[in-house]
Amino acid sequence: MSSATEVRATRLPVKPSEDAVGYAKLNAVYGALLLTSLVATRERARAEPIRGVELVPLGAATFALSKVIAKEKVGTWVREPFVEEHSDGRPARGEGIQKAVGELLTCTRCVGAWSALGLVSLRLASPTAGRTVTSVLVASAANDFLQAGFNWLTARSNAGVQTSRKGA
Repeated sequence: MSSATEVRATRLPVKPSEDAVGYAKLNAVYGALLLTSLVATRERARAEPIRGVELVPLGAATFALSKVIAKEKVGTWVREPFVEEHSDGRPARGEGIQKAVGELLTCTRCVGAWSALGLVSLRLASPTAGRTVTSVLVASAANDFLQAGFNWLTARSNAGVQTSRKGA
């Protein structure tokens, strides 16, 4: 046996960490939910397809829902079993699946993928309920942007007032 073959033969696969197993389980659940949504939609002959113009409101609704879950105080009850809430950050608790869920729940982009799956699945399963929930979340997202714009304008205005007072 050559030395290259011996080196390859002695390398063993690394045992995945508890955290890696937790991430794999989360990915498996997400994939199973996505597949279930696809199969359920295919089974419903009368399923109303999502039109292209609905993607923008669904995106805004996903933004609002993921922000509430991952960042807002009202979402603390969802995060609490998985995340330690501190003023300087939110580290995930435990290990394995608990840690994986904790890291998911503090990442708006990660929660966004799950939120999008839920909203699209709801829209496909029950178009009226899906549109209603999406409308509420779109209004919430619009409120977030308007509040941010108002805060920016107020800060800019206050900075301008302070600058003009210094020059007087």
